[in-house]
Amino acid sequence: MSKASSKGAGARTRARELMVQALYQKQIAGHSTAELVAQFQEQAAYQRVDKEYFDEQFPAISNSQNALEERIAGLIDRPLEQLDPVELAILLIGTHELESRIDIPYRVVINESVNLAKRFASIDGHKYINACLDVAAKSLREIEVQARS
Repeated sequence: MSKASSKGAGARTRARELMVQALYQKQIAGHSTAELVAQFQEQAAYQRVDKEYFDEQFPAISNSQNALEERIAGLIDRPLEQLDPVELAILLIGTHELESRIDIPYRVVINESVNLAKRFASIDGHKYINACLDVAAKSLREIEVQARS
């Protein structure tokens, strides 16, 4: 992997980390998408992320949160309200990427989400995220998953 592509991948990972924080804050404090975009763009951490990715994907996820939550509710083994807010934020990102970012291989989506869970979620949260997104990938990326099997 070249140095430039490694740097880009790291910047995108950092954008996802910022999205987890913004989605968590939206759930806890109820801020609007526009407020959160403005607030996070002012943070020093924003300078180290893939800004284009964050600016495009965060509003898309935040503004379609209800539809994404409906999709997630069909994937999980408990009521949506029982999900930890961090785990919900990660599932929102992962589900959105599986649905809308066909340019990102499903295995990358799952791996990135698992890594976010290892960093931000409860001790075994990454296992739950992995299981949920694996099920999501089988329905949202059926052809891609079958081709990998």
